[in-house]
Amino acid sequence: MNYRREIDGLRSVAVLPVIFFHAGITVFSGGYIGVDVFFVISGYLITSIIVSERANNAFTLRNFYERRARRILPALFFVIIVCIPFAWAWMSPSQLQEFAQSLAAVALFSSNILFWSESGYFAPVAELKPLLHTWSLAIEEQYYLFFPLFILATWRLGGKAIFVALLLLSGISLLLSQWASANHPSANFYLLPTRLWELLVGSLIALYLLNKKAVPSQSTGNALYIDQLFSGIGLALILYSIFAFDDQTPFPGFYALVPTLGTALVILFASKGTLTAMVLGSKLPVAIGLISYSAYLWHQPLFAFTRIRSVSEPSPTFMVLIGLLSLGLAAMTWRYVEKPFRDKSRFSRPQIFYAAAIASTALIGLGLWGHLSNGLPTRTNSAGATFAELNLDHRIRPNRGLNKACDFKFTLSDECRTGNPPDILVWGDSFAIHLIQGILSSNSDAAIIQLTKSACAPVIGLAPERDRIHGEAWSEECLKFNDSVSLWIKENTSLRYAVLSSPFERYLENASQLRYAGNVTGSNESILYTHFSATLDFLVSQGIQPVVFAPPPSIGHDKNIGACLFRSAIFNEEMEKCDISAADYHQNMLKVIAFLKKIEKKYRVIWIDDFLCTSEKCRTSIDGQFIYQDAVHLSYEGSALVGSRMNFYELITAPSTSE
Repeated sequence: MNYRREIDGLRSVAVLPVIFFHAGITVFSGGYIGVDVFFVISGYLITSIIVSERANNAFTLRNFYERRARRILPALFFVIIVCIPFAWAWMSPSQLQEFAQSLAAVALFSSNILFWSESGYFAPVAELKPLLHTWSLAIEEQYYLFFPLFILATWRLGGKAIFVALLLLSGISLLLSQWASANHPSANFYLLPTRLWELLVGSLIALYLLNKKAVPSQSTGNALYIDQLFSGIGLALILYSIFAFDDQTPFPGFYALVPTLGTALVILFASKGTLTAMVLGSKLPVAIGLISYSAYLWHQPLFAFTRIRSVSEPSPTFMVLIGLLSLGLAAMTWRYVEKPFRDKSRFSRPQIFYAAAIASTALIGLGLWGHLSNGLPTRTNSAGATFAELNLDHRIRPNRGLNKACDFKFTLSDECRTGNPPDILVWGDSFAIHLIQGILSSNSDAAIIQLTKSACAPVIGLAPERDRIHGEAWSEECLKFNDSVSLWIKENTSLRYAVLSSPFERYLENASQLRYAGNVTGSNESILYTHFSATLDFLVSQGIQPVVFAPPPSIGHDKNIGACLFRSAIFNEEMEKCDISAADYHQNMLKVIAFLKKIEKKYRVIWIDDFLCTSEKCRTSIDGQFIYQDAVHLSYEGSALVGSRMNFYELITAPSTSE
């Protein structure tokens, strides 16, 4: 197989956007598509090797897996070994337990399945997983397990039959991916069945070029013009994806056709005379491409451990420097780990296989130990306190209100009420949920019923058209949930008060599309105001006094306050570093504050910032108590403290000014 410099250069176009995306550089909002570029390249190269060798009767599974082991495992195991001491020293028990699970999953080629089961790729908590990026390696490893067997099993059918079979398989995978992008977005992102088509795009290119018995070479005349045009379009499609896509793009699915077809065009048409080939084949892109695998391995652990160790969020400039460090480490890893292990004169096949088996067994053993020991809570921090004594994982656990069974679905279960019949309805999304402990701390006898659905504001007849995490079906589910609540309210005679809360983020964004019935027109804010006012009026018509709680002060997901408090306790640093600027809070929540001020002209709105904020800053901890459990939500202990000090129950039940 002829060496193509532009392919190595294309690897640099794949790896650099991934690094900058994970560094949090917003201009690279679609940088995650670099993985899709890698998939196409991998499918192309692997298929070219297998088919070429099989055509010459030189292909064996043993040789194939030896090459894959030499290429993938030494650098991977080396990076993981370096990660382990930092995980031991800096991670909480829950983090270390999850890290241990990922060690075993990497060794079993199943880390994509593990991360799919834990959280979405774009969730803030994913930034703290040092081995998150190995999900793509697992996809490729799973592909390596079945693809050579497929070629061997179908070889006698001939090249055209194999091409057609792979074309059909890739089409099925693409359609499945498009369906899953709306219905199971996390599974769509992580799992092989919905990613397979991207690898097969590369396979189809390889079969096409091998059938022509040619690869792009020096072109002239009209052929050069065509190659210039289509290779340039291909590179433009990749670059467009990097800068135009973001974490709200339904991905993969049909959107992934943009970078994958762009990569395909570059591979097919970047002949030696084209500008695309000259740019990609120049020294710097090729040099970065050669170390791209090690750079990919290093970047995520460096970013994750930087975030874990930093009490406050590292600056973008610092994260870029860490990204550049990953390139430096990659160069050394390529020189001293990757190259030596690829040299058959230095390490024989049995040595490679035995070393891989021993290392994999060790990782599985360490993974089981970390999992079964619950993350080794007897470890101590710098002040000598054990993690068990600090109890940090429990203190910033997700706030589910009365019970996690009360979220996402409409239920009248006894688990979701504190009295029967209830007289206080808590209705809304996660910002309503986190108020419940505060209400109970101000009156332990409060008869509450929790009717909540995360990411679904308490607005009858209105929902954002799409939610990136939960998929398109979520919009209809939100509408149905609020309809169920309103029907139950009509049938219930015990309710006297309704507590409603939401940040209304997805409703107030001008770019959001809202789903509703009727002929309401205007901006998103005016449409939301019409529907939310109607919801509050409906409650009043049912003899229920509505009370709206504004979200607690925050500066958005750019600063995870709960994580900051968590790290302050681990590393024995001042919690005041986690406080936020009052000016930044008002700027970040400008739209929701203005919206709720408008609501306040007619209905009661409770402002938590009245208690937490001065003119200069907003407190995030009081007397060592964590107010927040993440970037925006109150912790259990924080809700209890704020609710007790502000007396939520009295604020809710006080007669309205209109009475």
